[in-house]
Formats: sequence, C-alpha cells, structure tokens
Amino acid sequence: MANEIEKKFLVVGEFKHLAHKQTRITQGYLCSVPERTVRVRTKGDRGFITIKGIGNASGASRYEWEKEIPETEVKELLQICEPGVIDKTRYQVKAGPHTYEVDEFYGENQGLTVAEVELSDENETFEKPDWLGEEVTGVVKYYNSMLMKHPYTKW
Repeated sequence: MANEIEKKFLVVGEFKHLAHKQTRITQGYLCSVPERTVRVRTKGDRGFITIKGIGNASGASRYEWEKEIPETEVKELLQICEPGVIDKTRYQVKAGPHTYEVDEFYGENQGLTVAEVELSDENETFEKPDWLGEEVTGVVKYYNSMLMKHPYTKW
C-alpha cells in the first residue's frame, strides 16, 4: 500500500510569481464516501483515475493509488460522476527542498486557494512561506470530494 503524507494550508498571500509550473485540472468523483474516494481528472492533456482511503487520526496520511488513463476515458467517466465538478489551476511552488501544490479554485469554489506539501514523514520539518495561512490538514470541508458537495461559496 502507498500512503500519501501531506499538510494542507489556506493561502493568504501572493505566490503566483514564485510558481515554476501551472496546470489546469478538472475532476469528478465516481465515489466520495469517506472510507474510499474514487476520482477521475484531467491534468492538462493527461487523464488519471485515483483511489484514496480514509485518513489517519491527524488527517495527514492516507492510502492513495493513481493510474494514468486516456484523457478521452476521463471525459467519458465524468459523464457518470456524482454531481459537482472541481475546476482549478494547480501551481507548483518550491520552498526549500519541498514543492507546494497550490490550488486556485473556480466556479462554485471561487475565492478558495489551498496549498499542500507532501512529506516523507508526518514529523518532517518543512519551510512555511509567508503566503501560507491557517493549517487545515484533516479538516474535511477542504477535501476536494467535499468541496464538490458543499462548495466554498455556499459556506
């Protein structure tokens, strides 16, 4: 099993000028129950299917499996996904030895920007740039699968 360990933060400052890459992402969920989420997404012109398990007590670690699939298949699968599509741009921003993935959301999640940093261990130290705000690791309402059901603009 592959576990993903990451910390998530709200973004409160300007970061775009620091980004070395940006990619548009569209994703939907075939299953969004907490015990397992199954999503399909396009990242630029590539397609992926991802399965995630339930998080540990801190919310920082959970099982993740991902496989690249043809973009045309993702577009077909999006037609049978649960209602609500996530649309965002992902920026990659280096900070020390780590790269933050910063997601700027559109549509019903307009106004929300979150940053995630992937770690090798929950206790690993990492640089926290000044554009990071409150840590929201494990706060379920910030999971993409929940933003699909309860969009940020409706809070």
